[in-house]
Amino acid sequence: MAYLIFAFGLGVWALQQQAELPPVLGHGGAVCLVAGVLTGMAARYRRRRPPVRMALAMGMLCCAFLAGFAYAAWRAEIRLADRLDGTLEGRDVRIVGVVEDLPQAATDGVRFAFRVEQADAGVPQRIQLSWYRPRRSEDPPPQVSPGERWRFTVRLKRPHGAAVPGGFDYEVWLLERNLRATGHVRALDEVERVDVDAGGLMEAVHRQRDRIRKAFAAALPDAPHVGVLIALAVGDQRSIDAAHWDTFRRTGVSHLVAISGLHVSLLALMVGGLCGVIWRRIPWLVLRLPVRKASILSAAIAATVYALLAGMGVPVQRALIMLLVAAVALFLGRQTGGFRIWALALLVVLLVDPWAVLSAGFWLSFGAVGVILYVMAGRVRAEAGWKSAIRIQLAITLATIPILLVLFQSFSLVGPLANAVGIPLVSFLIAPLVLLGMPWPESGLLWIAHGLTALMMNWFEILAASSLALWQQARPPLGLTLAGCIAVGVLLLPRPAPGKLAALVVVLALLGWQAPRPPVGSFVATVLDVGQGLAVHVQTAGHDLLYDAGPPFGASSDAGERSVLPYLSAIGVRRLDRLLLSHDDADHIGGAASVLRSIPVGEVLAGEMTAGMRVAEGLAAELPVRLCTDEVHWEWDGVRFEILSPNAGGVVARRNNDQSCVLRVSRTGPLQGADHETHSAALLPGEGVLLLVGDIESAGERALLARGAPGLASSAIVVAHHGSRSSSTASFVDAVLPEAAVFSVGHLNPFGHPHPQVWARWAEAGARNWRTDSQGSVLLRFAEEGLHVDAERVRRPRYWHGK
Repeated sequence: MAYLIFAFGLGVWALQQQAELPPVLGHGGAVCLVAGVLTGMAARYRRRRPPVRMALAMGMLCCAFLAGFAYAAWRAEIRLADRLDGTLEGRDVRIVGVVEDLPQAATDGVRFAFRVEQADAGVPQRIQLSWYRPRRSEDPPPQVSPGERWRFTVRLKRPHGAAVPGGFDYEVWLLERNLRATGHVRALDEVERVDVDAGGLMEAVHRQRDRIRKAFAAALPDAPHVGVLIALAVGDQRSIDAAHWDTFRRTGVSHLVAISGLHVSLLALMVGGLCGVIWRRIPWLVLRLPVRKASILSAAIAATVYALLAGMGVPVQRALIMLLVAAVALFLGRQTGGFRIWALALLVVLLVDPWAVLSAGFWLSFGAVGVILYVMAGRVRAEAGWKSAIRIQLAITLATIPILLVLFQSFSLVGPLANAVGIPLVSFLIAPLVLLGMPWPESGLLWIAHGLTALMMNWFEILAASSLALWQQARPPLGLTLAGCIAVGVLLLPRPAPGKLAALVVVLALLGWQAPRPPVGSFVATVLDVGQGLAVHVQTAGHDLLYDAGPPFGASSDAGERSVLPYLSAIGVRRLDRLLLSHDDADHIGGAASVLRSIPVGEVLAGEMTAGMRVAEGLAAELPVRLCTDEVHWEWDGVRFEILSPNAGGVVARRNNDQSCVLRVSRTGPLQGADHETHSAALLPGEGVLLLVGDIESAGERALLARGAPGLASSAIVVAHHGSRSSSTASFVDAVLPEAAVFSVGHLNPFGHPHPQVWARWAEAGARNWRTDSQGSVLLRFAEEGLHVDAERVRRPRYWHGK
């Protein structure tokens, strides 16, 4: 049965890799047909001879795979059918509905899931709303609570997220949570709370979660680690700040603050044991129900209640299902193996949530439990408690290396040391104190739990501060990752098992893999999808440059954190030789501080010194920051970098957009020294040239043309000012004449970028136009054979994109 479940799960995963939903298999009839064939084959499975049994087994696996594929397609078809009508995008819409889940407060507003009850036709049933306080207002952010019914005027759009290699797929995150549109509240004078309690079981659960969260915050005012305790109590991990998450990542202990089997089982054990102690002291209760069954029943109820309060994430679902299956087996007096329980939990999670296979929590949660069962299976003699715990922890650390490299491009080298302290503290002290403190937050138990958490965090921070705490490398290819998983499985076999030396070689090959870089004389530029802003990564054979770092996203996040750093991590960039900030606008430098905090940078060049000094101040006092002028040029690996503007001796432009640092990147070929000019002469004008012009407007373009700036002719250009009609004059377009023009713009941005006339002007000049909002990050490869352009959404399309 377990192998059939694996095949079913593989089919579910395969569907989630599709660019389009299949037209036939996306119907429930296909699921029923495959399930019927599967049942019939299973019924005759054991009555046949070995060759026939083998053929039937293979047929059953194929049927299970098709059943998983068809089931996931059917569920996706149903969910995608509930979509926002395109005619409603960008329009004011009146809706009435109920606040769901836990609202997430920010400095300038609140974000929450909303179940729509009354609206125009074409509005989905569940949406995500943001409610911001008015600009320049000193009023506190709006307050909403789970279960409240509200009447809003909102402006909605279909789910859309940045498409960045290695980045977070926001669209599938919304799809998994059945949030089929996003938007914000408008017309604040028309907002009305219709009812403070809309009723419903889950609404009551979320209100209780919200009450506990607020009670914890009130009982521990200004406590630095209160977010950790809230996460342990109600599963609200967004209460934990970014600094804590960075420490957890570097020490490999993120699982300790994610409610999982450890916490659910602990509560079940506590409640079941307490119930047993009380039950056996009341004779008439024992006569009606045996103590063992009463303990099992109470433990199952407590685990279910806790899972509901925790928000029922994938790790919680897995833990609860496994516990309930084991509880039913024990209650009925039947023996059920741990591996079968694990497989049943996997099946139920996939049936409930076919998109779970796309989340990191799914792989880490089921992977960790699977490793424990694998390591403990078939042992003639069980090891002592502490020896077994050490062995299991080391096995999990080794086994999760391939998964962590694919998901996060890193794994902690100090994880065993951190977990050796963290697991006992959380399991036997902090988590029980948090659970006991939930009914009585003012009892002082939370202060004790917080004190223990502070001691634990001190230890984690000491480990995280080490430069050797984290192993980082580029995301390995799928084939090498699968080989690494198999090799790890061989290494975890008992000592006499053969093939361990070969498995060790495969693991070392996985750890030694490096992402390919351009050859000498070539370069690659990636225009990242950062919304309404700009960030361009230029890579040569041995150097990396980042031109701008994207916009800020509110007070607590920015494009550097969300897009630039995950992208650099995925392709294996651990150091930037130069960060160039074109000018002082927030949509170009908003993510620079996050980049400087997280990755070594050799030097900062800034079109305006205020930009460079502002992002470098307080981050790295020794970091060189110098002005970007047309006197600056350098060469890396057969690629020449030239600053064309601003003019070092010229008059400062009236508008800071025209102070933008204009960068020309060109191939000079693989030769060095005096041979450069000979080789460059073989290149046609503009061949192998990229032009990055920031936000220069018509005045800046005229200045470039008037000074006779060399090399405006280019193979590709990132169009100025996101395609605004204040730039891209006809004379400038005629001087550049690129093969490709890239527009870095935000989805449904309020400025209307790119302007239709500008878009048409570049197209009429012979350029193929690309835009990041609809095509994702744009990859430009400049090599001897010419320019090759690709885009993330074109290269890796998924059926949920734009829907």
